[in-house]
Amino acid sequence: MPLQRRWEAFERSTVAGAPDRLGVYELGDADGTVVEVGHGVLRDELKDALAYRDAAKVRWTTAQTREQAADLAAEQEAKL
Repeated sequence: MPLQRRWEAFERSTVAGAPDRLGVYELGDADGTVVEVGHGVLRDELKDALAYRDAAKVRWTTAQTREQAADLAAEQEAKL
């Protein structure tokens, strides 16, 4: 099951508004199909993804610890 968050356009202004906190993100294509799941410090991860990945949409959720983020990302990837 995907993250229960609304998709945002995957663009510079959206990434600039991402929290500087640990979390999990999903990148989606134009139809809203998840094409990648990642985790880490959201703003940093999304800046890298914006530069090197091809996606139309993004959504994320924060986590309290790096381990929690990794576990949630693994759960999300297993559901794809």
